[in-house]
Amino acid sequence: QSAHRAGLRSFIRYGWRWSWRVATFVTIFNMASIGLSVYRNKTTISNFASAGALTGALFRMHLGLQGLAGGLVFGTAFGIPAGGLLMVMQKLAGETLQEKRNRERRELYEQKLAEWQSRLGVTEVLGEMESDTQGGRETEKTRI
Repeated sequence: QSAHRAGLRSFIRYGWRWSWRVATFVTIFNMASIGLSVYRNKTTISNFASAGALTGALFRMHLGLQGLAGGLVFGTAFGIPAGGLLMVMQKLAGETLQEKRNRERRELYEQKLAEWQSRLGVTEVLGEMESDTQGGRETEKTRI
C-alpha cells in the first residue's frame, strides 16, 4: 500500500510538471498550423511541418543555437506524421476542414443574399404602394 501511495504521489507530482508543458506545446502547434491553414486558405503537410518546427524550436530555444536547431528538426520530424494523421482522419470523416469552411462560407453567403433579396422585394412593394397612393391623390384632385 505504501508503494502504491508513493507511486501515486510521484505520478501527481511529475504528471503536473509534464501536463502544462504538453498543453502549451499542443496549443502552440495547433495555433500555428491553423493560422497557416487560414492564411494560405489550404491545408497541407507543410503547414504541420512548419508548426512542428516552430514549436520544437521554441521549446528548445533555451539550450542555445544547437538546441534551437535540434528542436526545429525534431518538431518537423513529428509535425509531418501528426499532420498526415490528422488529414487522413479528416478524409475518413468525409469532409475536410477546408471543405467545411468553404461550405459554411457559401451557406452564409446564400443566406445573406436571400435576406437581401427579400428586403429588396419589400422595398419594391412599398415603392409601388407609394406610387399608387400618389396616383390616387392626383386623380382625386383632377376630379374636383
